[in-house]
Amino acid sequence: MDYLYLALKFLIGGGIIVGVTLLAEHVDPKYGGILVAAPIITTLAIIFVYSEAGQSVARQLAIGAFWFAIPTLLFLLVLYVLMGRYPLIPSFGGAGLVWLAVVVAMNRVIVPV
Repeated sequence: MDYLYLALKFLIGGGIIVGVTLLAEHVDPKYGGILVAAPIITTLAIIFVYSEAGQSVARQLAIGAFWFAIPTLLFLLVLYVLMGRYPLIPSFGGAGLVWLAVVVAMNRVIVPV
C-alpha cells in the first residue's frame, strides 16, 4: 500500500474529528452533533473500499453499516442516560458493553451480509 495514500486517509479522518471538536466547543454542540451524525466517515470508507476492492465489497460495507448503525444508536442513547448519573469513563464503559452485546447479537442473528 502506498504510504502517502494511507497518510491521506489518516489526515482526512483526523480533520473530521478536529472539525467536530471545534464546532462543539466554539460554535454549538448541536452543530458538532450534526457533523458527527453525518455519513461523512461512512461515505469516505465506501469510496476508499470501492476504489481498492470494487463495487461488490463496497455494497457489502454499505449494508453492514446500515445494520450496525442500530447498535451505535443504542450506544448513544445509553451513553446519554448514563452520563446523567455517572462520570464519563463508567458511562462509556456501560454504553460500550451495550454496544458490544447488540453487535454480537446482530452479527449472529440478523445481518444477512
